[in-house]
Amino acid sequence: MNLIILYVLLQVLAEMVGSFLLMVCVCGTTASAGLMGLFDYAVAAGLTVGVLTFSFRPISGAHFNPAITLASAIFSHFPWSLVMPYAVAQTTGCVMATYAGMFIYNIKPQQLTTRPFQPTISAFLVELLAAFILMFLVSSLAHHQHQSVGQFSGFVIGMAIGLAVLITGPISGGSMNPARSLGPAIVSWAFDDIWIYITAPVIGAVSGAFLYGVLRLRPPRANSPSSASTTRLFPRSSSANACLIIT
Repeated sequence: MNLIILYVLLQVLAEMVGSFLLMVCVCGTTASAGLMGLFDYAVAAGLTVGVLTFSFRPISGAHFNPAITLASAIFSHFPWSLVMPYAVAQTTGCVMATYAGMFIYNIKPQQLTTRPFQPTISAFLVELLAAFILMFLVSSLAHHQHQSVGQFSGFVIGMAIGLAVLITGPISGGSMNPARSLGPAIVSWAFDDIWIYITAPVIGAVSGAFLYGVLRLRPPRANSPSSASTTRLFPRSSSANACLIIT
C-alpha cells in the first residue's frame, strides 16, 4: 500500500513539475515578445510539447492540462481519484512558474494572463475547437491500433500544438489549458474573461474524446478477439496515459 501511495504521489509531482516547466517556457517566450512573431511562438510551443511529452509520459501520462485529465477520466478509464490531485498540481505548477518568470525574466504577471483579442464568442469558440481537435488526436494516438507511433507521439502532438497556436493566438491568445490561464490569473488576481479559458477547453476536450469514441465503433466480427473492444464505445486503452500539453 505504501508503494502505491508513493507511486501516486510521484505521478502528481510529475504533473506539477511538468506544468512548471511548461509555464516557464511560456514566460521565456513572453519575455521575448519584441523578438518573436506568431510563427516563432508556435515553433517554441511545439518544441516544448515534444520535449515534455518524451520526458514525462512514462511517469504521469504528461497531461499538464485539467481539461485533458477530466476527459481522460470520463472516456479513457483514468482514475477519478486522481482528477483533482492532477488539476491542483497542474495549476500549482503554473502558479509557481509565474513567480519564477517574474524573478528570472523580470516580467509582470499581467503579461502572462490570457485575454481575448477578438469578441468573446470568437475566443470561446476557437479555444473550444482547438481543444476538441487536440483531444481527438490524443485519443487516436492512445488507441491500441496506433501503438506503433507511440514513440513519435510527442513529435505529432507538438506539431498539432504549433498549428493550434497559429490558429488561436490572434483570437484568444492560444491557451487551451485552464491551468496555464489560471496560474498568472491567480498571481495577478485578475480573472477577467477567465471563464473562457476554463469552460471552452473542458467542453472541447470532452467533446473530442466523445466523438472519437463514437467514430471508432465497428461492427462485430465473428471469432475476433478484438470484437469486444471495437464495439465498445469507450474501451479500456492506453488513453489513460495520453499526453496533451498546451502552452
